[in-house]
Order: sequence, then C-alpha cells, then structure tokens
Amino acid sequence: MNVDATAIPGVLILEPRVLSDARGDFFETWSLLRYAQAGLPKTFVQDNVSRSQRGVLRGLHYQLPNAQGKLLSVLEGEIFDVAVDIRRGSPTFGQWVGATLSAENHRQLYVPPWCAHGFQATSATAVVVYKCTEYYHQASEHSVLWSDEELAIAWALPPVLSDKDRDAPLLRDIPVSDLPEYHAT
Repeated sequence: MNVDATAIPGVLILEPRVLSDARGDFFETWSLLRYAQAGLPKTFVQDNVSRSQRGVLRGLHYQLPNAQGKLLSVLEGEIFDVAVDIRRGSPTFGQWVGATLSAENHRQLYVPPWCAHGFQATSATAVVVYKCTEYYHQASEHSVLWSDEELAIAWALPPVLSDKDRDAPLLRDIPVSDLPEYHAT
C-alpha cells in the first residue's frame, strides 16, 4: 500500500495494492495491521454508504463532540473529496486538501476527526463507502459553508446542495466553542 502525507498532517491519501487480471480487480479496503502501520486508528465503529448524482456536494460536515475520523473509498464513479483543518490554533487552520477518488484509481482518503469533510460527485453517479471512528450523533453535527471564500475550495462543478449545506455558516462565524482545539504533539 502506498501512503501519501498531505499538507495537513494526519490527512492521508492511501493507494491499496490492486491485483488485476482478465477477471477484474481485487484489493483490501481495510486491514487493521496494515492501516494501523500507516497511522490510521485501529477502531472504526460504523460504515456508511452514500449514492450521489453528478454535481451533488455533501459537506462540509463535522461533529463536535463525538468527532468522527473517516476513511473514504469510491465503489462506483468518481468524487472530489476535501478535508479542511478546523482546529482553532492549528498552524494549518482553514487550509484544505482535496483528492480525486474513483472506482478506477482505488484511492482512499483518511479524514481525521478534527477536520470538516465534504465531497462532490464528478461522475454521473458516485457510490461512496466510508468507515467512521465514532457513531453519528445528530446533536453533535456542525457544518461549514462549502463556498466560504476564505477557504477558496476549487470544487469541480456547480453544486447540487441540501438546505443544510446551502445555509451553513462561514468558518470565521462559527463560535470557537464549536471548533476542535489544536494540540501540538
């Protein structure tokens, strides 16, 4: 497995070893030993599947408390996946990392619990599966506006949005008590 660090420490792009022949492909999407060696958490408690049509943008979401780390893979189609550092006091606060994940490239993105996360379907249909380190807690759910000009995320397409995502606040308008705190290691 190839593991690429990004400009935001802890956000990782993973490329599993793919075995291909005339019948198709085989690869591991999760192996406790191999992924722990890459620096991912050992415990995931929930798997989610999302199906989206072209242009659908989901995010930027995070939970606090009950923050979720996420390991994302695409089973069908393609997405542009984004992690934003939202830790108050972080040297990379407000910076984002984006990666194209697809069923063809088999890439995965690990989004640490202290990041806001979002993705946009760039193919006709995209099926995304993601493992979470914490259970979903509706009362802990927060959002950052996808189009926050200070973040300047280069989304691929005009978005199709939910009301919640359309009405999310700018990062600068979120009370500091609703943001995770940076802890230097």
